[in-house]
Amino acid sequence: MTKRHFIALAEWIREARSIGLIDYTDDVVRSLALFLGRQNPRFNRERWLGYVNGTCGPNGGKLKP
Repeated sequence: MTKRHFIALAEWIREARSIGLIDYTDDVVRSLALFLGRQNPRFNRERWLGYVNGTCGPNGGKLKP
C-alpha cells in the first residue's frame, strides 16, 4: 500500500465515524494501524493515528482552523 492508500483509508474512517456509519473503537483502529505497518515499512503509525483521530493533517502537520 502507498501513502495515498493510507490517507484515503484514514479519511474514510474519520468520515464514517463522524456520521455514525461505523463504530470502530480505538483498539480496532490501533490494530488496523499495526496491520498497515506490516504492509509498508515506511508507514508512520503515530501520524496515521493522529490523522484518523483529527489531531493532525495527513502529513502530520497541525490542522488549520
